[in-house]
Amino acid sequence: MPPITLDAIKAEHSRIGEMIAAFEAQASKPEAIHFPEALIEINPGEHYAGLIVGKDGEPSYHLILLPGQADDITWDKAKDWAKEAGGELPTRREQALLYANLKEQFEERWYWSGEINASAAEYAWSQTFYDGYQSYGHRSSKLRARAVRRLEIQ
Repeated sequence: MPPITLDAIKAEHSRIGEMIAAFEAQASKPEAIHFPEALIEINPGEHYAGLIVGKDGEPSYHLILLPGQADDITWDKAKDWAKEAGGELPTRREQALLYANLKEQFEERWYWSGEINASAAEYAWSQTFYDGYQSYGHRSSKLRARAVRRLEIQ
């Protein structure tokens, strides 16, 4: 190891000072998020639920709640019903957004999500619109269903 000198200490001190200045400048700059302008057409009976952000923090797609509801329906039949309605069952993440932004469009009951439980395929996820709690139940259980459509952001 070379001997420690005053010049070496001053050089290292200067380098660390530059790093601190660069860090402070970086931390003080606001992050800009670009939202592309979009004209979103909402059909009669539909409701705009909001924007889903992708894994990289960028806008991914807009979520639209479709009109209609299926009552007392198994998960497999709910998937078919949503497809016939022109959409899909919402994901768990989408259900959280629906609860946050459109809770009044739902009864305070359990609704199927489109997601199967990863550790047990005979179970699928659902959410109650009473308090937003999510859990999974057997796919043969009879719950309610709503359909959504997605508008991808280009």
